[in-house]
Amino acid sequence: MQDVAFEHEYVKITGALDFDHGEHGITPRRLPAWTRPQVPAFMEIMVKQPSGVRLEIATDATRIELDVRLTRIQMAARAPRRAVFDLVVDGKLHASLEEDSGNVLEVDLRRPTQPNLIEGADGSVRFDNLPAGMKQCQIWLPTSAQVELRGLRVSTDAVIQPYRAPARPLWVHHGSSISHCSEATSPTRSWPAVAARLAGLDLLNLGLGGNCQLDQFVARTIRDLPADLISLKLGINVVNMDSMRERTFAPAVHGFLDTLREGQSDTPILIVSPIFCPSAENNPGPTLPNEAGKFETFPGNEELRAGCLTLVWIRKILSRLVAARREAGDTNLHYLDGLALFGPEDAADLPDDLHPNGAGYERMGERFANLAFDDNGGFKGDA
Repeated sequence: MQDVAFEHEYVKITGALDFDHGEHGITPRRLPAWTRPQVPAFMEIMVKQPSGVRLEIATDATRIELDVRLTRIQMAARAPRRAVFDLVVDGKLHASLEEDSGNVLEVDLRRPTQPNLIEGADGSVRFDNLPAGMKQCQIWLPTSAQVELRGLRVSTDAVIQPYRAPARPLWVHHGSSISHCSEATSPTRSWPAVAARLAGLDLLNLGLGGNCQLDQFVARTIRDLPADLISLKLGINVVNMDSMRERTFAPAVHGFLDTLREGQSDTPILIVSPIFCPSAENNPGPTLPNEAGKFETFPGNEELRAGCLTLVWIRKILSRLVAARREAGDTNLHYLDGLALFGPEDAADLPDDLHPNGAGYERMGERFANLAFDDNGGFKGDA
């Protein structure tokens, strides 16, 4: 095997906007360097989980190995989340490999800024039996773990050439854990990855578990990207954390969109409302897992709950907001009801009553591709 440096001119890492540079390797980050002082502690964990990030090379190698130091998350009494790598060769999935080495980060959602790190060992992922001849290879990194890239090797005497990605429109998507997709079967089977593949788009996934909170540093990040399409899946985290009320939510959405329009004046933008979540449909948050691992809303002082948000109310606010902005002239702004992607009839694929399972995410991706994108690579009208 021959070593290949990640800084090699023919090695491309797509879907990352920044990197941590450590003594032994590099860790992809999904927000740019200038945001670092503004990123909250729990959000930092999610920024370093590389959902949608892939390493790309063109090679005639029949074997590729990747050395990594993983940091997997463990919540409550559950096992640490699975870390799966996908190898895509010439656009087709060649293999999915799970790696269970590395660190474990214990996170209590009641105190998410105080995680406990249990250190582990380095690991490696080896893809064998690649087809002969030159081919375009993508290694999709796990959606559910931080990945420090420590080494890349290909078959002895293998040739490496520049990865030649097909020219595709760039779709930038921002959302919550339901867009981050830690529970997906594998990284190419997250719902944004499925939708991008079906629509022929280049994906930049800014789904950040627990952290879709209409932060202005995220808006400015998206504003400055060369996006052809932008989608925002909004609302569930606002209810989960009980972080906004009716008075603040709609103005915050307006402000986020105003920031985007400073640099994306004509870019099509799609607002997607929350998918089905049984406990939060008619009850305001906060939402936390119970002893059985099911997410449920916790009651508050009813005398102080005026203006608290439920998912039913958030969908109405978003629908009306988009309609008002379209009437005011922003005809490149669209709305999609999240219940069309995953509704009450899909509840069997919602094992913790908040996050879809692998099958649910794949179905969401197929539905999104059908409902959101037209035949010309743009967004359809309001669904």
